Order: sequence, then C-alpha cells, then structure tokens
Amino acid sequence: MIVLGITGPTGSGKTTFLREVEKLGGGTIDCDAVYHESLKSDITLQNLLEKEFGPLRDEAGAIDRKKLGAVVFHDPEKLEALNSIAWGTVTDRVRALLEAYCGQGRALAAVDAIALLESPLKELCQLTVAVLAPQEVRVRRIMAREGISEDYAWARVKAQKPDGYFSQNCDYTLINDCSDAEGFSQKARALLEELL
Repeated sequence: MIVLGITGPTGSGKTTFLREVEKLGGGTIDCDAVYHESLKSDITLQNLLEKEFGPLRDEAGAIDRKKLGAVVFHDPEKLEALNSIAWGTVTDRVRALLEAYCGQGRALAAVDAIALLESPLKELCQLTVAVLAPQEVRVRRIMAREGISEDYAWARVKAQKPDGYFSQNCDYTLINDCSDAEGFSQKARALLEELL
C-alpha cells in the first residue's frame, strides 16, 4: 500500500485532493479529526495534558479546547510541549488506521496533516504532496467555509508557514490555481494516477 502524506496551508484544497483519493478506493485520514476525537475519548491523552498544563476540563468534564489554546498559543515552549504530547497519540492512532486500510487490501491511503513535515507522521508516508494555492484564494475559501471575517482569515493565513517551506520539503507540489473545484479535482486525479 502506498501511503501519501498530504500537507499545505489551510484553504489550499487538501480536502478536494482527499476526495480524489477516496474515489480511487483509497483510505483517508484527517489528523485534525483524529486529534479532536482523541481529546474527547482518550483518557490517557486527557491526563497527560492536564499534568502538563493544569486543569483544562469544562463543566461536562471534557477537555476545553479554547482553554487549552489560551495556555499554549502565546507560548512557543508550551505549544511545543502540546505538539509533543498530541503527536504521540495521533501517530499511534494513524498507524492503527493505516494497518486497517492495508488489511482491507487498499492500494492507497492518504494522511492529511498541516504539520506533517514536523511530526513523526512523516515517517509513516512513502511520498509527500504539498497542496498550495494563492493566499487571496485561500482567504476567500476559509471565510466562506468557516464564516470568519476577512481580517481573521488573513491573520490565519499569515500565521502559517510560507509555501516554499511545503514545496521544498515535499516530494510533489500540486498548485491549486484552478477556477473551480472540478478543475482541481482533475489535476489531483492526474497526479494520483501517475503515482499509482
């Protein structure tokens, strides 16, 4: 089974790329979803986070993501500590999902992670693909998708690593400069068929 690592900044078209993997019968793993599910269900992860950062639970007993964010996002050392804790859990879960896909006889799986290149997940992938798009396009997409202001969308885009970081550190780069999602779907499918 070929395992592709998919990365790139928010709003670039990674989800469209993953849909093409699924259309070809491949398995897909969204690492953000794996992390958020782990925050809800993994008692070991919850305890590690509270041991490191203090009380983080809301009234219902779940980890309060906003409270956690307030602790780590303005302190690089704490953010690094969070990433170290989270990546261990996420990597274990991704490894199990990949084994399941392999057991199902799938020829292809894709792991989507914005921090793929900095994480242990990169070691699980045979090939990496950077999905990039012009900043103005990404801002429009995330405003529409998340219902956020243009200023906030620009702040998010500018806080992420530059395109060159992704393209220089991945095996392939796919530029999403298409006028619509269908055009990019065709471009993604062509790359996937070449890889397979």
